[in-house]
Amino acid sequence: MSEVKVNKISPRSGTAFTLGDSGDTFTVPSGAGLTLTNSTLLLPTTITSTTEVKTNKISPATGTAFALGDSGDTFTVPSGATIVNSGTATGFGGGKVLQVVSATQTGKESITGDADWTDATNLTLVITCAATSSKVLVLANVSLACDARYGVWRILRDSTAISVGVQAGSEDEVSGGSMTNIPEEIDDRYVNYANMVNYLDSPSSTSELTYKIQVRNSSDLNATQYVNVPSANSTAAYIARTASTITAIEIGA
Repeated sequence: MSEVKVNKISPRSGTAFTLGDSGDTFTVPSGAGLTLTNSTLLLPTTITSTTEVKTNKISPATGTAFALGDSGDTFTVPSGATIVNSGTATGFGGGKVLQVVSATQTGKESITGDADWTDATNLTLVITCAATSSKVLVLANVSLACDARYGVWRILRDSTAISVGVQAGSEDEVSGGSMTNIPEEIDDRYVNYANMVNYLDSPSSTSELTYKIQVRNSSDLNATQYVNVPSANSTAAYIARTASTITAIEIGA
């Protein structure tokens, strides 16, 4: 077997050079390498070899769309491998939890006012959806008491009240509330009421959204609302203190 050593092979005419004939095999020995400098390596339309191909980047030959396989193909991510998405994932079906944001108020709060909506301390959160098709599942757990008649609370998305009833007359449109007008055998001064609400919101926005809890007196009296404590503002052993929360979960379409 003869060995030919040369630094360059050029076509005899034109610019095309053919290496061997159909069926021939050319072997690059172990330790040797093929280097392309500012060139393009053209591969056949179909590669049937089971040889492992390692590369740091795959880009489409033309345009911006890249198709991976054909209908019915299966691609397996081995155990221990990770797929990192730095863009927007589409076409994977709905129901994906994209992010969770939560706010909790553990301390007591007293809010006094005559029918004025007031933001509850620490029960405000901000979330920005990845797509306008995303929905936001809002979970709220608010513990409220009132020292006269009753108090109410609502969920607000920016300036829009959500998860509230539809007003038919002069009723309040609220998400929940508390009453002190309970049977006499129960001392309402030591009772606070936990309200749990879940609401699937469709904000249709990729702008920053603010969800919050607001509280107010829903009577003609200048009453005081108590968050996380009974209306009897005591530190006695028989007084129970609670926590209130609001959570927003973005669900991908």
